[in-house]
This record gives sequence, structure tokens and C-alpha cells, in this order.
Amino acid sequence: MSGAADWFSQLEDQLEAQLNAFLRANPAQEQLLHQQEQRERQLRLKRRRLELQTGAEQTRSELLALAREIAQWQERVQRARGAGATDLAQRADSHVAELMARGRDRWQALGELGATFRAVEEELARLGAPSAHSGDGGPTADQKATGAAAQDLDQAWASFEAEQDLEQLRRQQNGQR
Repeated sequence: MSGAADWFSQLEDQLEAQLNAFLRANPAQEQLLHQQEQRERQLRLKRRRLELQTGAEQTRSELLALAREIAQWQERVQRARGAGATDLAQRADSHVAELMARGRDRWQALGELGATFRAVEEELARLGAPSAHSGDGGPTADQKATGAAAQDLDQAWASFEAEQDLEQLRRQQNGQR
């Protein structure tokens, strides 16, 4: 099989040399090839960006649901303690701790998604691709800016609320210990 591998390697080298010679002789074709490669890279990055946005939205929803569940279980802990059901309160308190650990994991995952998203956005900007909030046709630049600002504000507010909820839950948890 070594002979076949060598033959294939030689064939690849010859084809690569012929392609390079052709591109040197036809600079316009080389430019078209580079443009096509850039478009394909932009398309892959845009798909990745969309996947990251979807993942971040899902993770945010999970965090908000966890925050509600933690608050609910903390109320149950208090009710159980108030009723003198210490065993039940301890079990519920352990469940709250597990939920909070899951919340910390989801929060870390959201941060990692954000870092990856920023890297993809930077690469797209470097390649000259439009940002996540632009499109072809449709609203004017002012409308896009206003819509993007409103969307950014909504996202920032949702993030702020989630952070506040988690911080409140952390304080409550630390206060109970």
C-alpha cells in the first residue's frame, strides 16, 4: 500500500503545481478563487453565529427557569422549617444547592458561548461580512440602528434580570448557611 500512497501523494503534488501555474497565468481566476473561499468561510461563520445565538437563547431560558425553580424550592425550605419538618427542609435545601450548582454551570456555559460568539463576530468583521443585525433590503439604516438598539437593550435587560435573580439566590443561599 505504500506504493499507492506514494503515487497518490505525487498525483496531488502534480495537480497542486498545475493549479498554481494556472492561477499565476490567470490572476483574475486566482482572485475569483480567493473571493469564493472567502464567501464560503463567511457562510460557515454565519451559520456558526446562528447556532451560537440559538444556544445562548436556550441557555438563558434554562437559567431563568432554574432561577424560578430555585426560588420556589427556597420558599418550600422556609415553609418546612417553619413547620418544624427539619428533615424535609434539609432535603429541600440540598436540592436547592444542586439547582444552584446547575445554574452556575449554565451561567459558565453562557459565558463561553458569549466568548465564542464574539470571536466569530470579530472574524466576520475581519472578512468584511455584515453584522448579525444587518440584512439586504428592508429597513433604513436609522430603523436598523433603532431596532438593534432596542434588541440590545432587551437582551441586556434580560441578562441583567437573570444576573440579579441569580445574585439574589446566592445571597439567600449564603444567608441560610
